[in-house]
Amino acid sequence: MAELCLIVAMTPERVIGIDNTLPWHLPRDLQHFKKTTMGCPVIMGRKTWESIGRPLPGRLNIVVSRQANYKAEGAEVVHDLAAAVRLAEEQTETSQVFVIGGANIYQQAIALAARIYLTVVQTKLDGDAWFPQTVETEWVEESNNLVEADDKNPFDCRFITLKRSGV
Repeated sequence: MAELCLIVAMTPERVIGIDNTLPWHLPRDLQHFKKTTMGCPVIMGRKTWESIGRPLPGRLNIVVSRQANYKAEGAEVVHDLAAAVRLAEEQTETSQVFVIGGANIYQQAIALAARIYLTVVQTKLDGDAWFPQTVETEWVEESNNLVEADDKNPFDCRFITLKRSGV
């Protein structure tokens, strides 16, 4: 059985989006996302799918939508998180399945997740979508790396990997 993982970039205030987009552009984080998820199934909500606008190459793309006849060219569409996880496990043999957003899917998946790949973007920004609160005692930090801003990445960020304690 594959490990269910969340991968998310957020501010310290837990902001993950505004107007169905990321509130920052950080090529370094996009590279981290691609490297971490490549070859693995990615599960996302309909709004996240529409904000990306295309299938992510090299990954089975699974869209969760409550709309009965929703179509997503280049992706599989299911109607709940449990169906998405089953499909990912049936169609691939990877050790990890990634939930990539948005807020509603994260809220549903966090109780089931074994690991969180977290990018903390060191800035304060307005948003209308947030990553759910976690119970700190449920998670053990496996790694924590600070990456400083540069001319292409306007904010410092911290790449943190959390593993559910007892897993």
